[in-house]
Formats: sequence, C-alpha cells, structure tokens
Amino acid sequence: MSLSATDSQPVRASTNRSPDPFIVSLEGVRKTYGSGPGAFTALHELSLRIPRGRTVALLGRSGSGKSTLLNLLGAVDRPTTGAVRIGGVNIATLSDEQLALFRRRRLGFVFQSFHLVPSLTVFDNVAVPWVLDRKLTGARRQEIESLLARLGLADKSRRYPDELSGGQQQRVALARAVIHRPELILADEPTGNLDAQSGRVILDLLVELQNEFGVTVVMATHSEEAAGRCGDRVLLDDGRVVGTSGAVEVGPIGAGVAR
Repeated sequence: MSLSATDSQPVRASTNRSPDPFIVSLEGVRKTYGSGPGAFTALHELSLRIPRGRTVALLGRSGSGKSTLLNLLGAVDRPTTGAVRIGGVNIATLSDEQLALFRRRRLGFVFQSFHLVPSLTVFDNVAVPWVLDRKLTGARRQEIESLLARLGLADKSRRYPDELSGGQQQRVALARAVIHRPELILADEPTGNLDAQSGRVILDLLVELQNEFGVTVVMATHSEEAAGRCGDRVLLDDGRVVGTSGAVEVGPIGAGVAR
C-alpha cells in the first residue's frame, strides 16, 4: 500500500522540536527491580544515543532488556540511576503528571495487541490524543479522515475494532500513533499478532510514515524481516548492548556495553 498524497491536508511532523540532534540519549542508565538479595537488574549502566529521523530495531532474546528499555523510552517507567533524555528532556526528573503529558503529546505507541478502545469507533480511537487535550477541532477531524483514507480505512471510520481484521486494527493503531505529530514512535512487536502479508503491509506503512514525517521509530522485535526494514540495530543481551549497526552511538566500554 502506498501513502500517496490526497487533496486533503496531510498530517505533518511537529515543528516544535528540540535542537538536540539526538532524539534519544541514555547516560549510565540502570534499572533494578526490587531490593536486597532478591533484586534483579534489567539494564546495566546503559549509554547510547539515537539521532533523529532513524528507524531502529531493538533485538535480543526474551529477558534481554528490550521491554524494559522501551518502557523507559516511553516514560512508562523510571531508571533506577542515570538519565533518559527524549527530545532534550530528562524524563527521569518529571513528575507523574508531567510524564503523562509528555507521553500524550510527544510520543506515539504501536503495540503487538493493538490496544484499541473497544467501545470507540475507528475515528474516535485515532482521535484519542487530541480528545484528551481537548483540541479536536474541525480541521483536525478532517486530518483524521484524510489519514484514515490514506491507510485504506476510509470506509471503516464508523466501525468498531471487533469489526476489523488484525491488520486493519494495527493500521488504526498506527494512525493513532502518528496523528498528533510525535517526535518518537515506540513499536513493541508491531507484527507479532499478524499474518505474514498483513505484517508486511504494517512494516511498509510504518517505514513510509517515518520517511515522510521525519519521526524516529524504535521497534522491539524478534522478526528478522521487521529488523531488516530498519536502518539501525541495537542488540541487547542480559541488559547490555552487545552489538549495533547504523547511526546509533554507544557509550564507552564499561558503560552498558558488554566486554
């Protein structure tokens, strides 16, 4: 599926960006769960930087730290020590209320299980970021309809999630992730619940949207096909970076990089 332009005004990337060339910057990040003898460290003094406008695959076996890293980048969790900067903001210093606003306004999420609201229509699911900010204007309603049309969902706008296929639900989730012009999209196994063909369509759309809007995508995946669509890779093992490719910059030996 191609995202060709329509006569309606397309979604555009946010112009409210930090001058920092790195959208993600982690400095000596450690994440430990629990305390005492039973404590478990999921990430070990991780230091890395991701330039803006990249598509990055997080790879590694289960338990390697991918989900923990996504949770930190998504402002869902806080590091035990170290700094997590997204768009120049050290999110480790934000209050819970500030974190919620940061997630809503500057981040987009695509989940393996879609996480659509079953009681809302397709249109209303995509509109959630603007509804929460009480900024759903007439122009933005038109923008949502335009994006749904570009994703092949023009005739599904008033349907509910349980009336859609898995691939269609994931396209709705993708529309919701980009509609408010985030700086960073975090995708957690976005093709994991889809058949091969639907998964390829989602990957095509994700890459095209990333290219068009200049957004950065960080994707946790076990799929070599999905990773192959990314320009950069970060390989994790036991909470440490054990390999990278592309433009990702990793800290010095001893700073979250396996010896």
